[in-house]
Amino acid sequence: MPQVETRQRKFSARLNRALAIGAFLLGWELLSRSGMVSPLFLPPPSAVARTGLQLLLSGNLFDNVWASLCRVLIGFFLAALLAIPLGIIAGMNAVVFNSVDPIIELFRPIPVLALLPLAILWFGIGESSKIFIITYAAFFPIFINTLAGVKYSDPILLQVASTLGASRMQIFYRVVLMSALPSLAVGIRLGLGFAFLALVAAELIASTRGLGYLIMDARLTFQTDVSMVGIVSLGILGYAANAILVRIERWALSWKQDVQGAEIV
Repeated sequence: MPQVETRQRKFSARLNRALAIGAFLLGWELLSRSGMVSPLFLPPPSAVARTGLQLLLSGNLFDNVWASLCRVLIGFFLAALLAIPLGIIAGMNAVVFNSVDPIIELFRPIPVLALLPLAILWFGIGESSKIFIITYAAFFPIFINTLAGVKYSDPILLQVASTLGASRMQIFYRVVLMSALPSLAVGIRLGLGFAFLALVAAELIASTRGLGYLIMDARLTFQTDVSMVGIVSLGILGYAANAILVRIERWALSWKQDVQGAEIV
């Protein structure tokens, strides 16, 4: 019976999501065709779908999607590679935290657009400047959530592990790191979202490929449907990437659900 109820809840949730998306697309279609808004400014989703299919069949859409996806993934992985170890060290060492925290808080409010001139000056107009912008945007949410997860580990669990004779490495791996995983998972998902947010700004730098370039180039020629294809593609990419991370998170934190279930029983 519990399994049946779980399947029913999952089916109901999926049905609600599908209906919500369908209602949104229908409202968009009706609004665009009602004459209240010019199709030049808001083309209907059917026209956007036709344009997207044409771009896909020509190979143009795939080239731009692939270029943007590579930039996002490289920038995101570089940010995680820097932010996770630094967040762990700062969370466990007060001296490092007090040294790093003011610098992080100084740079964190600076938007990526403000760094575009410096990125061009430092790295030129090639791929390096684009990767830098994306890495910068994704770094802060990953670092802050990693830091919070490590720094605010349950002191009772730390004390119990120490009393039972666990070594420092065992306490780190078994207690600190495991308790920090939920916060770290949230930081990774936020970091990937920020990487996608920074993508369009990054592709303003002398790009000839990418969804940001596709959107901006179509805007100059008033091809609103092409711009909408780029925007929708960004949304689909971000949604798919987040869904993959959610599945990985559930797998990595399956032990937590088992522990909660055991506590309830």
